[in-house]
Amino acid sequence: MRRPIVSYTPVTRTPRESKSAPGAAASLAEPTPITFEEEKPTPSRQSFTDVSKNDSPTFLKRGHKLSYAALFLFTVVLYARPSDWYASPVVASLALIVAIVTLALFVPSQLSLEGTLTALPAEVKLVLLFCLTGLLSIPMAIDPAQAWQEFSGTFVRCIVIFLVIVNVVRTPARLKGLMMLAIITGVWLSLGAINDYHLGLMTVEGYRVAGRGGGIFGNSNDMALFLVTLVPITAALLVGTRNVLLKVLGIVCAVLMVLATVLTYSRGAFLGLVIGIGFMLWKISPQRRWAMMLLGAVLIAGILVLAPGGYGRRLASIVVPSLDPVGSADARRGELMRSLYVAMRHPLLGIGMGNYQSNMSYHGLVTHNAYTQVAAEMGAIALVCYTMFIVAPFRKLGQMVREMLGPGIPSSSYYLAVGLQASMLAYLVASFFASVAYLWYVYYLVAYAVCLRRIYESETGKPVVVEKRRERRKGAVLDPQASVVTV
Repeated sequence: MRRPIVSYTPVTRTPRESKSAPGAAASLAEPTPITFEEEKPTPSRQSFTDVSKNDSPTFLKRGHKLSYAALFLFTVVLYARPSDWYASPVVASLALIVAIVTLALFVPSQLSLEGTLTALPAEVKLVLLFCLTGLLSIPMAIDPAQAWQEFSGTFVRCIVIFLVIVNVVRTPARLKGLMMLAIITGVWLSLGAINDYHLGLMTVEGYRVAGRGGGIFGNSNDMALFLVTLVPITAALLVGTRNVLLKVLGIVCAVLMVLATVLTYSRGAFLGLVIGIGFMLWKISPQRRWAMMLLGAVLIAGILVLAPGGYGRRLASIVVPSLDPVGSADARRGELMRSLYVAMRHPLLGIGMGNYQSNMSYHGLVTHNAYTQVAAEMGAIALVCYTMFIVAPFRKLGQMVREMLGPGIPSSSYYLAVGLQASMLAYLVASFFASVAYLWYVYYLVAYAVCLRRIYESETGKPVVVEKRRERRKGAVLDPQASVVTV
């Protein structure tokens, strides 16, 4: 219980009053009575001021400007893949060169700022343990050389860049910059897919548009997964801005990415898109949930109506594999069961990274499932680490959303937290149909979530702790002075 605040107004006595009789003094000036008022907390959506930032363990020091510039350049090279446009050994190694420069700038800056190589939130510990399980599985692999090649390639680079992002992205502007770069890339990929469809260049199975280049967007299913994880982020940014022009631009970008996803005919991406959009509409306006869900149903129905011919049949093959004209649904189901069998036969460290396709597959195919990919090739412990690596930031974003939700108009950071949750949920669903556990998509997504949370914790001066369900059901009152970080 708060102690009452004593407030009073002092009375200034004039010389005339001090020389007069008591009765005259009373007639000249009435004393102001002492009043007791209980302090009433005023809800505020400004920065948390009761905690000194410099004394807070969550405070983010300013720095890493050059490291962020190098990280941004690395991401540009990763997305643009100049080696696909100009064949040259130097250009082919450009991403690796920029990554080495980024590390050379990051390490001394990080040591001077924090005295350690990395901060250690739960996600960092999980990804390091995940990396360790991959390393330990190499000697036990069926083909150790293949396992080492898979580990030392894209996978370990994903881990390193994830650590750099978590430590370098310390401001809302930096976080927004990386997200906008990803959205621009998504629009570029979408325009290319739409142009291919317009020209009749459906080169995958005779009716699907292909991806771009030979890297992370070369496979149409992987490109579609990337696009569906960007749609909720784009929607969050457009809802969170007051600029009408930016809202219109955001709507155009989201529509282009949805259209390109449809043209890939990716079944897993469509399911991820539906789940992601449904989750975001459910959470984005708690007072109008059912109206938003009705809007979502109309949007999905519109996509199905406007989709090119055979799209509905393609989606129906998820349940009825015989409807797939090329039989890929049956093949994927067979690989799923085979990978589950391999995972149960090798539960400790798996058969080695990259070894399933060359040594265990029926037809030389990948598992087409990120979870069985990890379980079969790296073991059960790795699967737990991988799953928790995605679920842990998802839950903490949910706690942030609960803390920021209050009277008044939600801030842009509220929408962004919901959008990131929807993106991660879309990835969880879509990656059930794609072997993408060792690729870049999830590591950037989780890094975005961790960075948003660290910025929020730095502003509030307190860590985000997920409440237990029992505590939430009791209706615990959240701190009305919890800050809202504007991104």
